[in-house]
Formats: sequence, structure tokens, C-alpha cells
Amino acid sequence: MSRFFAGSDSDSDSSSEEEPIQRAPAPVFTFSDDEEEVKRVVRSAKEKRYEELTNIIKQIRNYKKIKDMSSMLTSFEDLQKAYVKALPVIAKEESGQTPRFFTRCLVEMEDFINEMWEDRDGRKNMSKNNSKSLASMRQKLRKYIKDFEEDIAKFRENPDQPDDEEEEEKHEPEPDTQTEAPAKAVAKISKQIVDDEGSSDSDDWPSDSDSSSDSFDEDEGKGTMRERFLKKTGPAHEDDEERDRRKEERRKERKEKERRKVKKEDEEDGEGEWEFVKGGIAIPSEKPKMFAKDAEIDLNLVIKKLSEIMAARGKKRTDRREQIELLHELQNVSDQHQLGPAIYVKIKFAIISAIFDYNPKVSDAMKPEYWMKLLERMSEMLDLLLSNPQLFVSESVTEETENLEEPPYKIRGCVLTSVERLDDEFTKLLKECDPHSNEYVERLKDEAKVSEIIDKTMKYLERTNAPSELCRIYLRKIEHLYYKFDPRVLQQKAGEIPRDLYTSVQEMEKLCKFIYAKDGTDRLRTRAILSHIYHHALHDNWFQARDLVLMSHLQETIHHSDPSTQILYNRTMAHLGLCAFRHANIKDAHNCLVDLMMTGKPKELLAQGLLPQRQHERSKEQEKIEKQRQMPFHMHINLELLECVYLVSAMLIEIPYMAAHEFDARRRMISKTFYQQLRSSERQSLVGPPESMREHVVAAAKAMRNGNWSACNGFIINEKMNAKVWDLFYQADAVRAMLTRLIKEESLRTYLFTYSHVYDSISMATLAQMFELDKPVVHSIISKMIINEELMASLDDPTQTVVMHRSEPSRLQSLALQLADKINNFVDSNERILETKQGNFFSRGMNQGNFRGDRQNYRGTNQDWSRQRRDHRKEY
Repeated sequence: MSRFFAGSDSDSDSSSEEEPIQRAPAPVFTFSDDEEEVKRVVRSAKEKRYEELTNIIKQIRNYKKIKDMSSMLTSFEDLQKAYVKALPVIAKEESGQTPRFFTRCLVEMEDFINEMWEDRDGRKNMSKNNSKSLASMRQKLRKYIKDFEEDIAKFRENPDQPDDEEEEEKHEPEPDTQTEAPAKAVAKISKQIVDDEGSSDSDDWPSDSDSSSDSFDEDEGKGTMRERFLKKTGPAHEDDEERDRRKEERRKERKEKERRKVKKEDEEDGEGEWEFVKGGIAIPSEKPKMFAKDAEIDLNLVIKKLSEIMAARGKKRTDRREQIELLHELQNVSDQHQLGPAIYVKIKFAIISAIFDYNPKVSDAMKPEYWMKLLERMSEMLDLLLSNPQLFVSESVTEETENLEEPPYKIRGCVLTSVERLDDEFTKLLKECDPHSNEYVERLKDEAKVSEIIDKTMKYLERTNAPSELCRIYLRKIEHLYYKFDPRVLQQKAGEIPRDLYTSVQEMEKLCKFIYAKDGTDRLRTRAILSHIYHHALHDNWFQARDLVLMSHLQETIHHSDPSTQILYNRTMAHLGLCAFRHANIKDAHNCLVDLMMTGKPKELLAQGLLPQRQHERSKEQEKIEKQRQMPFHMHINLELLECVYLVSAMLIEIPYMAAHEFDARRRMISKTFYQQLRSSERQSLVGPPESMREHVVAAAKAMRNGNWSACNGFIINEKMNAKVWDLFYQADAVRAMLTRLIKEESLRTYLFTYSHVYDSISMATLAQMFELDKPVVHSIISKMIINEELMASLDDPTQTVVMHRSEPSRLQSLALQLADKINNFVDSNERILETKQGNFFSRGMNQGNFRGDRQNYRGTNQDWSRQRRDHRKEY
């Protein structure tokens, strides 16, 4: 006891305190229960419900700071439930009025969600879960706040008005207040008594004694333990609370004085108070003035101000938006005082550079409002340059040699670089839009403005006559022209319009020939050749396109080019294959398309989308780079059309070949992809009517294999296939007529290969009737087959019949020959394995030698028989 009541020598004191000390074990044992009893303060329903709401609102504000949309959505749902529970209290206490702190929370959430939704860059960088939660949150919040529209409108009229006192206290509770209930004070005193008693029993509760002693040491270290215990009871405790409250008030006053002092110093500096705006960029609350009121504005002053504005370019605290506004204001000042065209162009260059710099990420597209400003400023600058031949803009002009005062004016800058960057920004904008939305169509309308700016730049650079710059701007013009179809070209071929009319083919010819002659880099020339081939193929100039491909030898060197040029090569070969198909050059069409289609990744090779990779996932950087290479949607090639043309071409080549070499063990595949489609169809136990494009081609191939041309034609050309594929061609009827003719001819060849052994002779008139072909066409096809030794037959002109020669073995004989060849190969391989295992190539027994000799004799006899069979064929 002496340790608890330090400094006490009387026995009466110790005996008087003996009774509470004996009760100490019970409270110490139930220490945690006592602490719970302290928390169980009797509160009204309003306090309970409002505290629940304010706690959830705190959580929402915390999640808002860290932009955790998923957790914010969960807390918002909890807030709705808590508000429903609090409705009876609100109806009773607030007369049905929504608490102001709750309305404030809804307004803050609405503003935050709207801001996040408008920030496209931020949404792109969000995780998938957060992005999904943001969309869900926006929808739910918009639906929920419809019930609070009047309260929100009133709040927005006066948002600075503080919330109710009670709610403010709940929102920011003070640690010790004067309004503390007496019951709470008693509970605190009893808790500290328990702590004191617990600290005496250091053996049983070591950790609690340490913590309680630490709490006692905070009381300024005054007096003995007995004095500290006694001063906690009675009115003295209220004096301590009063003292703490005064200390807290003094601390707040000091903070307020410091804040006023800082504000006063800022005002004395003349810059005013700094405020935070969107993006975390600090700007002054008032914009700096352009010029003093009494300043005499001349060219040197404007140039000095322009240099001052541009010197802030790229610095950390520079507000890019304000920089653009200042440059526009400087432009207006220059125009009002008529300071000349040179400073006009100089400021325009600065504005264009500032607009390009406004977007912090180079990989992202700029905002539409700045894009429109960029188009306007660029067009205005080029109009002035074209109208005034005294203006000379070049990168070779240094700051010292720059002349802005008198003609001839010399300005430092590069028009071509700005136009190239504008063109790249236009491509980025198109990739940013949803291709199936009206926004994409609206943005695509700007291509006319971009092409107009490129044309103006071409006229300006033709005046300066720099070959390297002309090649670059010509290539930009070519890249906006090469993929566009001009129907006048085909009308000109048909004689419907005059021959001297200037079409896109003539323009491409002029631009490309200049690059072929003047370009010093292989890249521009390669891209020009590929674009030229593409344009010829698009307008059915098959022979010109084919000759350009063969002369350029691009197939050998294209693998060393950059990815964008390789993509252009793939696009060119795709259109070259389509052009060959329209001209009925089936083998050429197949050869052009086979490299694209056999990989199974035409979408990636043509830069029209990314496919998921099975082996490994792409990194974010790799995916970002590949997305930047993608083509805008309006330049895409229809992949289903491309695949259909490839499969039909493969069918027309492969089916007759399969019929001619049915029993040939060494038969090779011409089209692997087509074989895979046939094999997958054969594996199916039940084959229904075709639905997809591939199934139609497979069904047509099976019909052709039996020589049934009408069924084959019906599977290839029908309403469904017309809508999916054939109607997409220009002059689709001509393509369908060509395709029907080819199906008839190849079906005839397949029929003759398959059933020639059945006939002794067959009339050409009968064949012409079966396949609905003209007799000269049938005669021509059969003659070619006989000349190429594909058909063992002869033509009898008087009777117009085909006489078959039965030199070919029957089906049973063919299978027997195949079996003999396979057994022969099997015996050879078996002997080699045996010799390798024995390791003795010289000491063979008599029987082995005789057996090998007999085999060699058998093989020789077989070869002689085969040779005689070939000689017999040649006689006919």
C-alpha cells in the first residue's frame, strides 16, 4: 500500500484505503468489460443514426481522395441503407428536411463523378474494376439524386453556408468539450481509478501497469501519486477540463495569427494567394497583365513579350491553358497595332506549338476543342504565307538572322514539321473515337480540312523548291489518297467520260514519279511504290500493279523495313490479290493472299486489331505500341471478303488437282488452310446445311468434287453470300458472272479427271450441254488437258468426240502399286536400322547377301515395269 500512497506514514490512512483495495481484483479482472461500459453511453436515436451517416461520409471522402471507385461504390450503397434507417429520425427531428451535411455529400459525389467521367485520360489509366465501378456509380448516383433535386438546387445557391452545429460536431469531433455529459465524466473517473488500481498490481498485469503509468506521467509531472489520485475527484476535475479547453483555444488562435501573417505577406508581394486547380497545377488567382496601360506597343515590345511567354514553355508550374490564352491575346494586340505579317506568322507558330504542348501525353489524342483551334490557326498561317511571297520560313534561319521588321522577312520555324504532326494528331483522334459512333463520322469530316492544309503546304513548298521537303509532303498527300476509290477511273476506261479528265490515278502517277526520282531515302520511295501499287489494284489496273511489284523486288527486302511499311506491304498484297481475282487470275490471287491467310492472323498483319496470345500475354508497353500502329477504321479491309476470295481461289485450284492425283502418294497440298476446312468438315458426324461463309465454300468444294457445277455455284452465289461478300465488290454482277464461268470450267476438268476411266469416248456436245459451256470453250479446255498430259485421250474432229486411252491402272491396280511402294520403303528403312544396330557393314553372311541381291532384282523388275508404263503413255 505504501507504494500506491507514496509519502503516507499513518496507519489510519492505510486502513481507510484497505477496503477499496480489496475490491481491486474484480475491476482489474474485468478491465476490458469496464472499458466497454464506458463506451456504452446512452445516446438518442438521432445521435446514433447521424453518427452512422457521418462515418460513412468520411469513408466516401477518403476513397474519393485516393480514387478508389470500387470501395466508394460499396460505401455509397451503405450510405443509402443508413439513410433509409435514419428517415424516421429525420422526419421527427428535421420536419422531413434533408440534413445539410448529407446534401453536401451528394453534391460532392456528383461533382467528383462528373469530373472523373469527363477525364478520358484518367479513365484510360484506371484498372478494369475501377472503370466498371465508375460507370455503375455514375448510373446509380444519377438515379438516386433525382429524389433530392430541390435540396441540391438550394445547396448550390449557397454552398458556403456551414452545416448544422450538431452535424459539424459529429463531422469533426473535439477531443474534450465542455458539453461532456456528467455520466461520461463519472465513467472517465471510474476508468482512471481502475487504471490506478491496476497499476499497483504490477506482477499480474505488467503491460497494463506500464500503460497506466505512462498516462499518469502526462499530467505535467506534478505532485505525488496520492495527490494525482485525489485531484481527479470532485470539482477539481472540472477545473482541469476548463484549463484544457483554454489551452486548445490558445492553440487555435496562434494558428489563425500565423495564417493571417502568411496571407498578409503574399498580398504585399503583389502575387495574391495561390490556389489549386484541376491537375494539381498552382496558378495565381489573378492573371498577369499583358502590357502596362501607358506602354507604347511596338514590334520589339511584342517580340519581347512573346519570348517571355515562350520561355515558360515546359516548366513545371506553367499552366498550358493560360499560355495559349496569352498568346491569343498577344495576337489580338499585334493585329490591332498592325505590326506586320512576320510577327503574325511568328505568333501563329507559337500558338501552334503551345496547342501541341497542351496534351501532356504524346501517345494520347488532343481534346476536340484544341484540335479545331489547331486547324484554324494552321490554315490562317498558310493563307498568309501563300498570299505574301516576301515571307520566308525555314529551320535554317537562326535567331540572329531572323528579320521581322522589313521585307524580305525571315522567320525561324518549320511549316512541314507542324503539318506532319497535325496529320499524326488527326490519325490519333480517329483511333480514339468509337468507329461505330456519330463522333467518328464527325471527326472524319475533318479530313477535308487536313487535306486542304496539305495542299496549301504543297503549294508553299513548291515555291521554295526543296526536293527533300517536297518528297515528304507529297508522301503525306499520297497517304491521304492511295486507299480512296475513284469511280471516274473505271468510267474513263469504259469511255463514259473524256480521256483527258484528271483523275486520282494521274495525280498518284505524278506524285510517285517525283518521289522515285528525287528521294534520297529508301523508306519514302518504298512507301510511295506500295501506295502506287495499292491504288492501281484498287482501280483494276492489274498489269500496271503486277509490273510495279515485279520491278521493285520488294518481296526480298520488305522484311528489313519498319513495321508501318510492312503493314502497308500486307495491305497492298491483299488488294493485289482481290484485283487478280476480279480479273479471273485465280493462281495469282491465291499466291498474293496465301502468305496473309495461312498464318491465321490477317487481322494483326493488316493492323486492324489485336488477337489474344495463347503462349504469353503482351506487356502494357508492347500493347500500347501495337495499338499505335493500328489503322483507322475507315481504312480497314473486309477480312471476311478477303478470306472468302482466298478460299474460293484455293477451291478452284485444289479440287481439280485432287481429282487428278487421287492415288498419288506424293501429292502435295497447295493450300493448307483450305485442307484444314475440308478435314474439319469430314470429321463431323452430321453435316447440316451451310450457315457461315466457310461452310458454304466447303459445301461447294464437295459438290465440285463430284462434278456437280450447279450445286457448287448455288453454294457460292446465293442471297446470303451476296450480302456478306459479293455485293461489296464494285460492279458485283460482273464478278458473279466471272465466278460462275470459272466454276463451270473447273467442274468440267474435275469431272474428266474423276470419270475418264468410265468412258471409251464422250461427245463434246454432251459435255457442253452438261456444263452449259460453248463448244469452242469445251474444245479448248480438253485440248489443254491433253497437251499438258493431264488426260490420256485424243480428239476425233469429224465426230467431235474425245476418245479415251485406258493406259491408266484401275483403282485396284493403283492401290496395289501404292502398297508395293510402301512395303518397299518399309523394308529399306528396316535394313538401315538393323545395320546401324549391328555396326558391321562388311562381314555379312551368305544368306544376307543373297537376300539383298534378290530384293535388288525385284526392285529392278518393278522399275522396268514402271518405265514401260511411262513409255506406253508417251506413245499416245
